[in-house]
Parts: sequence; structure tokens; C-alpha cells
Amino acid sequence: MPPVTPPTGIGLGVWEPPATGDARLPVAVAPRSSTSIDEAITGAGGRRVPLADAVGLVWTDQSGPNGLAEALAGAPALRWVQLPWAGVEPFLGIIASRSDLFWTCAKGAYAAPVAEHALGLLLAGFRNLGPFARAGEWTTPAGRNLLGARVTIVGGGGITRSLLGLLGPFGCEITVVRRHPDDDDPRDGAVRVLSAEQLNQALDGAEALVLALPLSAATRGLVGAAELARLAPGAVVVNVARGEHLDTDALVAALESGQVGAAGLDVTDPEPLPDDHRLWRLPQVIVTPHTANTPAMARPLLAARIADNVAALVAGGPLFGLIDAELGY
Repeated sequence: MPPVTPPTGIGLGVWEPPATGDARLPVAVAPRSSTSIDEAITGAGGRRVPLADAVGLVWTDQSGPNGLAEALAGAPALRWVQLPWAGVEPFLGIIASRSDLFWTCAKGAYAAPVAEHALGLLLAGFRNLGPFARAGEWTTPAGRNLLGARVTIVGGGGITRSLLGLLGPFGCEITVVRRHPDDDDPRDGAVRVLSAEQLNQALDGAEALVLALPLSAATRGLVGAAELARLAPGAVVVNVARGEHLDTDALVAALESGQVGAAGLDVTDPEPLPDDHRLWRLPQVIVTPHTANTPAMARPLLAARIADNVAALVAGGPLFGLIDAELGY
């Protein structure tokens, strides 16, 4: 994930250490820390301090924004907050209310493991692994090649960049759909890059659809029955973004009709998926419980993001993963 230059006029700017005393950036971690987080902070030029003395805060509680609001009230010198997730939807209200702070998250940091998971789900769909894994007897051959397939990826961030690299050896004809297709950020491996307004064009005849984009008001319910009908019959649908991008009832109907041949879902709507949901009974569906990026995978990647941002603030450089409250990510 490339660094993002903080907007002028708000937040920390270049941190200037006191003329006397410890010159390292004072950072708090709440409500709990870990060895990897502590080492990331100290190794990048920071030091652990109580909240009341902190200029930076690494927040580690995912239960909701209430505890964070209380923490911010007890940190008068605070200028920067690091959240440990890529998706920050529950925290957008408090982020918007504290525009005096720099807010960063882990967007882009976890791209590699999520892209790897997406590739696994794509291959499983093309190779009929869902039905084979559930079969209790020797069955007839089924499946087709991912090699040379027409693949549409919706999303233009780090997951897409990583997935394009992984798909390179498969020689797929890849279309990327992103909010700003003309940004000076080429998507190596994509045949074409289209805008969100051109989504239907990107879906027409696609043999696979991968959702890898942030959730916002504009992207909630992005793919429904009409969009699924544009895919090639028997297409594979993979979602490693958020469940609410995809109309679940429409997906079930498309799977039952054969319009969608297989689905790989790391996220669902609702989530967790209820035990009696129809998706569980469809053998061509593989559901993983939001585990494209596990804690074991995330820990070193989050530590690297924290270290990068501590070092950036010490040196006055641009931040990584800066959150835009208006965009929602």
C-alpha cells in the first residue's frame, strides 16, 4: 500500500520532540498490547506511554467505538490514531467527529493473504472442489480451467494488485473496476480498467467475478440479480470484501438456476451465516468464516504498518492507510 500524504491544516503534521527529555514519539496502546506491537513502536522511534501523555494511539478493541470515545477523552495531547483493521465502518462516526486527528487503518496491509485466499476460492470454483469434497462416493468428472478465463475484479486497492500478480501465470483476461480508473496507478496484468459506472460492461460475459472493494453507501448491494445475470452461464463468484456488497437471495437463486456455477464466500450477509441458511445446502458453495486474513497472518503485517506510521510521524513523512471518513475507508 503506498503512503498517503496527510491533508494540510489538521492533525499532527511533523511531530517536534521536546527540547529536553526523551525525543521518541509517545504512543499509547489500548486497551491491550502485544509483544509485536510494542516492538514495532519502539523499533520505529516511538515509546510506550500512558494515554494521558500520548501523541499517538494504537487502538486494539474491535467491540465498537464506545471504548475508543472514552479513551480519546482521556488523551488531550493526541494527534494520531491507528486502527488495526482494513474495514472501519463501525468507527466512521467517531472518525468524522474527530477530524482534528490523523486516522489510519490497516487497509492494504493484509492484501497478500486475502488475495491468496481469493485465488484459492477461484480455483475451487473452477475445479468443482465444493461438490467433490462433499461427495460420499466416486463421481463423474467435472471442472474447467482458470487458465485463460475472463475474470472481472471489482476494487482497485491492494488486494486487487496482489491478486493480479497471482493470476499472472494463468493468462486470464482480467477487467478491473475501480472508482477512479484514470488514476496514475497502472494495474499490471489487467486488460482493461473501467469505472464504477461501467460495471455492467465489465460483468458482461465474465466467467469469474471477484469482489475486493471497501464497503460504503455506494457499494452496498452493488451486485444483485441483474448483475449476476450478465455473467457467463456457470460463472464463479468470489467475495473477499464485505457480505453486503452482494445480494444473498439473488446469489442463492442464481446458484440454484445454474446461472452462477460456484461461489467462494469469505464474507456473507448476514454474518455469521445462520446454521440453517440455504447457502450451506448448496454443494457448489464454499464458505470460509471471514478467515482470509487470520490473526497469525495479521500480526506481523499490522506490526509493520504501525512501525511504518510511527517512523513516518517521527520523520515528517506521509502516512500509510489514511482514512477518508467521507468515503468510508
